[in-house]
Amino acid sequence: MSKIYDYLIVGSGLFGSILARELTNAGASCLVVEKRKHIGGNCYDKNYDGIKVCQYGGHIFHTNSKKVWNYMSQWTEFNNYVNRVKSWSNGSLYSMPINLFTMYQVWGISTPDEAIKKLNSVKVNIQNPSNLEEWAISQIGEELYYKFIYGYTKKQWGKEPKELPSFIIKRLPIRMTMDDNYFEDRYQGIPSEGYTEIFKKMLKNIPLETEVDYIKDREYLENKVKKIIYTGPIDEFFNYDMGTLEWRSLKFNHSLLNVNDYQGFASCNYADYEIPYTRIIEHKHFYFGKQDFTVITKEYPEKWDLSKEKYYPVNDEKNNFIYKSYKEKINNNRYIFGGRLAEYKYYDMHQVVGSALMHSEKEINNF
Repeated sequence: MSKIYDYLIVGSGLFGSILARELTNAGASCLVVEKRKHIGGNCYDKNYDGIKVCQYGGHIFHTNSKKVWNYMSQWTEFNNYVNRVKSWSNGSLYSMPINLFTMYQVWGISTPDEAIKKLNSVKVNIQNPSNLEEWAISQIGEELYYKFIYGYTKKQWGKEPKELPSFIIKRLPIRMTMDDNYFEDRYQGIPSEGYTEIFKKMLKNIPLETEVDYIKDREYLENKVKKIIYTGPIDEFFNYDMGTLEWRSLKFNHSLLNVNDYQGFASCNYADYEIPYTRIIEHKHFYFGKQDFTVITKEYPEKWDLSKEKYYPVNDEKNNFIYKSYKEKINNNRYIFGGRLAEYKYYDMHQVVGSALMHSEKEINNF
């Protein structure tokens, strides 16, 4: 590699790929390097005899931003999939997120007024909830909490929910209607050709090298570029000199089954702590598939170490302090840090797209 590029983009997930595309379109020269064997980050999918299977869990694109939706729609046509999740708890199947039908299944109540009265009667009065458990029982009471939240959360995070911050659970809606759409966003769907095709289109005619470890080859790579867009782990970038940020990892068990349909819908949570996986994804339902076979994925939470993939940042007080210490070290205008790993933040896909568009507009305006 003898050419000098304007930008080195480390990582080919949404943040890196969008910046590569937008900067290239604006006339900059970009080189993308990717540590994995494939592009697309955790959105990467494979084709199993006609069924597209996300290799790192199910991904549903959803957003309230027309700008973000229109941007992504130029790369793909979205189908009209709506995420209607179910939860398996103590031998029974329930509607999720918690809504009026869930409360009908549990308590036999059928009107919003009954639901409000019931919840008010079971809520635990906690004026200032200090953790996930306290916040949950102050909103839905102990029965629903232990039926749907406690075991799932303990598995997912490897900690008692009372040791976790409340913001983790606040993303989960509680509805007094029969609306079982998991998301409340205006736009929602699955890319009709899968996610990998989006990244192929975004990165078309942009120099790309896979299986390149930027950290190991940093000096060589940086001598060939003017500016670096980094989407990898921020603590690894700084050689862990302020400490190692904590994550939760996942293991995915993909199975091709000779049955027409395994569970009848795309996503099922498993709330019981004794069941080792947190959910089963049946991928054909994302695309309304009619194949005479199916593919399912079981997701097993795992304790993270440096040999495993990072999925969920543990944004407690200790880890947020470490991240802040790293962020304060970024004082060189040559570097842009962005995305889930670099910002130590749980991002939905639409949030990454919005952030990438904002950064690309800023860079282009500074040309």
